[in-house]
Amino acid sequence: MSRSAVIKRVTSESSVSVAINLDGTGQTSIETTVPFYNHMLTALGKHSLIDMNIEAKGDIDIDVHHTVEDTAICLGQALREALGDKSGIRRFGDATVPLDEALARAVVDVAGRPYVIHTGEPSGQEFHLIGGHFTGSMTRHVFESFAYNAGICLHIDLIRGRDPHHIIECQFKALARALRIAVERDERVKGIPSTKGAL
Repeated sequence: MSRSAVIKRVTSESSVSVAINLDGTGQTSIETTVPFYNHMLTALGKHSLIDMNIEAKGDIDIDVHHTVEDTAICLGQALREALGDKSGIRRFGDATVPLDEALARAVVDVAGRPYVIHTGEPSGQEFHLIGGHFTGSMTRHVFESFAYNAGICLHIDLIRGRDPHHIIECQFKALARALRIAVERDERVKGIPSTKGAL
């Protein structure tokens, strides 16, 4: 059974198309018109082993916020759709990932109940402008938009970090590795991995 999905979203602020395959090899084609975001989504696909084809454009002449947010919404919706009834998956995943001086931990529960805890970024991180477009405050917003639309419980903790680029990138890579585990099929899991019988 194919675990793939295509989501399209068109508003007065943006136009987004997201196609994913959960059983891929991490192949990506990403163009959001926000270069640093492209870099983060490419890392997300590469290290989760989820194939991703993402095209987005929007009113970045005003701000990148709408394009970044709408892309995260679509990615979350695609994950939810591709998972189907979640039969046979591991459900939980966690990973701790370094990037030079930065270290981040991500824990995922594909529970169907969205929740986000995001802690540890140093004061002022939200004001850093990365690559001329992406502000640090967008990091949490991406995680929230993604998790709420995917229906996952997500905890991300920055354990340490100094460089703003590294701080964001190690969080995306930790999320990728945690997702890789959580959505992976486990032949020992029969049916839905929940005592309730549904996720």
